[in-house]
Order: sequence, then structure tokens, then C-alpha cells
Amino acid sequence: MGFKCGIVGLPNVGKSTLFNSLSNAKAESANYPFCTIEPNTAMVLVPDPRLDKITELINPKQTVPAVVQIVDIAGLVKGASKGEGLGNKFLGDIRECEAILHVLRCFDDDNIIHVEASVDPIRDKEIIDTELQLKDLESLEKKLDRTKKMTKGGNKAAMKEVEVIKKYISHVEEGRNLRSMEVSPEEAEVVRDLGLLTAKKVLYVCNIDDDSLPDGKDNKHVQRVREAVADEDAGVITISAAFEEQLNEFEEEEEKVEFLESVGLEERGLNVLIRAAYALLGLQTYFTAGEKEVRAWTIPTGAKAPQAAGVIHTDFEKGFIRAEVMKYIDLLEFKSEAAVKEAGRLGVEGKEYVVEDGDIMHFRFNV
Repeated sequence: MGFKCGIVGLPNVGKSTLFNSLSNAKAESANYPFCTIEPNTAMVLVPDPRLDKITELINPKQTVPAVVQIVDIAGLVKGASKGEGLGNKFLGDIRECEAILHVLRCFDDDNIIHVEASVDPIRDKEIIDTELQLKDLESLEKKLDRTKKMTKGGNKAAMKEVEVIKKYISHVEEGRNLRSMEVSPEEAEVVRDLGLLTAKKVLYVCNIDDDSLPDGKDNKHVQRVREAVADEDAGVITISAAFEEQLNEFEEEEEKVEFLESVGLEERGLNVLIRAAYALLGLQTYFTAGEKEVRAWTIPTGAKAPQAAGVIHTDFEKGFIRAEVMKYIDLLEFKSEAAVKEAGRLGVEGKEYVVEDGDIMHFRFNV
């Protein structure tokens, strides 16, 4: 199971530059609004040093990393919820994503125009928030009208749903994003089919200049963003999209390391971004390893062994018998699966086993 992230933000905040850095794709990155009209999509490899080490020890014919689907969604503007700037299409693109990477411009540069004529990431965030909230409000009110019609015959379930929908509407009308709202699983189920935009997980990506590297702690714009989103269920990271794009120009790994060290970075910001997105969505990785292939698989944290097997193929989950589990640290210590087994460290687990991040698994099933 991979997942899909949409990069959003106002025009000219660095979305396409970030996308280019992530994918090495050539999305146009011009200095004018709406240079991205159709969403650019790329499958981005998930960096994981453990996969490299397992490959080194197992020596398979091929190695397959986990991937994240990244969509570069064209810049939203005021009025997007009413169709301004092709807003309806862009909002639809966001609806299809599991998570939002909300890029905020946190650098000053007179040579790069801003659609609002000045640099203010909090204002920019509020513009995007408002448009997403208005779209959610529209969806909720339509749902409310439909559900009210179902209450005429005294339908108690429909009446209960009406109260839940009103609770959602009230929260949005207060100018708050739905991800900050506490709801029960039953309440969430009432509106699940709406794909509410402000309920989606968000990672705020503060796009800083090179002078603010490595962590942007002295960047006044970043400090304001952190304060503004403190009460949201959201993540915040800093990254210089321009620096990451420059980093892609180096072909030799040694050159990349030197370039990173020159600004005090131990690793590229894109790795941090992908890991932060994983954590935000509650995802983790397990591995399958054999002579033919070593592969990384993405599953929700807390998934049990049959669910993990189902990511490979639904038949694996349906006919699950057991899982043979090798811990990553044991493979590092004993160097091979045979040695792990000989040391008595190869586990045999049943349907209730909760998969741990980094497990190396082999499934037995019967169809």
C-alpha cells in the first residue's frame, strides 16, 4: 500500500520546485502564477537505509523500495471554492489525496513575485484554509439537506446523522479545520463519503532560503507558522526547495554529501519530508526478502499480520495461516536468515500478531 500526497499552496510559493526536487521531473517552474495547469504526478521512492542493508546481506536479483505518489496541484487563489482560478478542478484533485503537503513561502526575495504582493505565510495559510473550509461547508450542507429528507418518516438513524452533520458544520463555520475537531469513529463514518478537505492530514512545508538552513530556527516566518498551527493535528518541517533542486544536479554521492555539509545538513530535506508524511499518516514499513527480490511494503501502524499479507495480495490475507518473522536487528547481527533461524530468533506468528516497523516477513497461506 502506497499513499498519495498533494502539494498545495498559493501560486509562486515553491510548489513545483519542491515537486521537481522530489521526483526529478521537469514540471514547469516559471515565475508567474498558474504555470502548473494540469496536476503533475510522480511516484517518489521512499528512502530507507534498512532496505539497502537487507539487499547487501541477501543479494537478491532485484530490490523494490516503497513509493509515495506525489501530485503537484496548481496554485489556489481566493475564490477557488467558487471556481476562481480553475479552483473546482484543483479542489477535486486534493480530495483524491490522503494527505496534503501545504507549502508556505518563508523567504523574502524581491525577484520572485507573490500573488498577494507580500510575504506572509500566515495570511497565505488562511487563504487556502478558507477556500477548503468553504468547499467543505458546501459539501456538508448538501449532505444535511439530503439527510433531513430522510427524517420525515421518523427515521431515528437519520435524525442522529443530522445532529452529527450540524456538529461538523458548526466547527467549520467557526473558521476551524476539521482535523482539529474531536469526533468518534461513528461520527466520522457519517461524513466519510464526502472526502472532507480540511479533515485530511496536513504537513506544513516551510520553504526557506539557503541562509536559513539547516533548520530555519532563526527564520521569523517559520516561527510564526509553528505558533499558528500549534493546536492543529498537523506537522511542520522546513526545507529549501531551491537547495534541494540544486542538490539533484550533482551526480556523485560524495559531491551531494559535501554540498549538504556545506550548509550544516546531515541528510537532504526530502528524506525528512517523506518520513514526516509517513509519521503523520500513521504508516510504517515491513520487508519481504528472498533470492529473487527484496521489497519494502507500506502498512498502517498497528496492522496485524493478515492485513500486512493482504497488501501483497488479497489471497494472502484470505488464506493466511501464519507468518515467519525475522527482526531487522537480528539479520544485521547474524548476517543471514539461516543463521537467524539457527539461533532460534526466527518467530512464527499467528493472526493476532501486530507487525512492527522493520519486520522481515514470509507468509504461509492456503487458497
